[in-house]
Amino acid sequence: MTGPVSAVPGASPDVVATARHLARWLGLAATPTFAIMAVLTALPGGGPAEMLCGAGHGSLLGGMVPMYLLMSAFHAAAWLRLIAERRGAVSW
Repeated sequence: MTGPVSAVPGASPDVVATARHLARWLGLAATPTFAIMAVLTALPGGGPAEMLCGAGHGSLLGGMVPMYLLMSAFHAAAWLRLIAERRGAVSW
C-alpha cells in the first residue's frame, strides 16, 4: 500500500524521507501538547474562556480537561512505537 507522500508523481526519495520524518515528529508533539493543555485548563483563574468552556465549574470531570486527557492518550501511540523501536521489540 502506498502512502500519500509516495504517491506523488516525481517526488524524489529525499523529499519523501523528509516528509515522513517530519510527520513522525509531528505525531510525537501531539501527546505532550494535549497533556499541557489539560493541566493549563485545570488550573483555576482561566478568565473569560473558563465561562465558555467550563461545563461544571470546579469539577475536573466535565469540560475540556477530560477531552484533552483523552486526546493525549489517543495520540500516545507514536510514543509507544518509539519506545518499542528503541528497545528493539518491534520493527515498523
